[in-house]
Amino acid sequence: MLNFLQMVVNGIAAGSIYALMGLAMVIIYKTSEVPNFAQGEMALVCSYLAYMFLDQYGLPVYAVFPAVLVFAFLLGCLLEFAVLRRAKEPNVLGMIIITIGLEMILMGIVSWKFGAEQKTMPFPVSPYDSLVIGKLYISSLEAMMLCVTLVIMGILFVFLRFSKLGVAMKATQQNATAARLMGIRVRRILMGTWGISSVVGCTAGLLISTTLMQPYMMWDPLLKGFAAAVLGGMTSLPGAVVGAYLLGIIENLFGGYVSIEFKSTVAFAVIVLILCIKPSGLFARHYVKKV
Repeated sequence: MLNFLQMVVNGIAAGSIYALMGLAMVIIYKTSEVPNFAQGEMALVCSYLAYMFLDQYGLPVYAVFPAVLVFAFLLGCLLEFAVLRRAKEPNVLGMIIITIGLEMILMGIVSWKFGAEQKTMPFPVSPYDSLVIGKLYISSLEAMMLCVTLVIMGILFVFLRFSKLGVAMKATQQNATAARLMGIRVRRILMGTWGISSVVGCTAGLLISTTLMQPYMMWDPLLKGFAAAVLGGMTSLPGAVVGAYLLGIIENLFGGYVSIEFKSTVAFAVIVLILCIKPSGLFARHYVKKV
């Protein structure tokens, strides 16, 4: 029983990173109905930028991380304005291919600039320090990841519910044409959405960088975050979070009781299963267009 509870705790800790990536993808998908597969590499660029300032220039963490989050927002806005908005006669498939192309370009830039060898992000919290809760163990870094995820969830809820920009984003998500007729600048809202999504993804990248840094480090979190979003519902922010924690728990239990070698395949199995049984996800409604 203790081993089971420990695996659940570890799954919740892992699910925090999946939740951030899932939230980042859902924020964009709700507005444009396009999954952004460059999300991971956008976070990758920001993480390596933070590493450069911390390691090479010796700047403090409390100054570097906020500055990198601002850069992440500007990067998201720039990619939407300079690339996505310029696509002629855009369709879903074409936009997906564009995001995949951006993913490969950003990864190539990081590999060219910093090399392929693993690096260590200077960070005041050690991944080897642990907190003991009864007979259960959780690392200080995992506890911080969980707290950061919960704080970001709260901020997003308040922002989307009560701020003017959040309400404008929800209106754009529901009906872009009607929002435009009501005076909402839809293109600016979409650009801001990419910026906010980039900040959320960057947060996940910075947390991951404290334990592992290499050009491919965001592939697995991106796929797990996408699986979590599919599981909870690609149009549901709470669904993406719940799906992320469910996925983290399921894959840890699978790795503990079945096979650690096939642990990473759980996310793909979840995607296939959910798309076959309930394409809209567990917490999103499925709409059928009548013609």
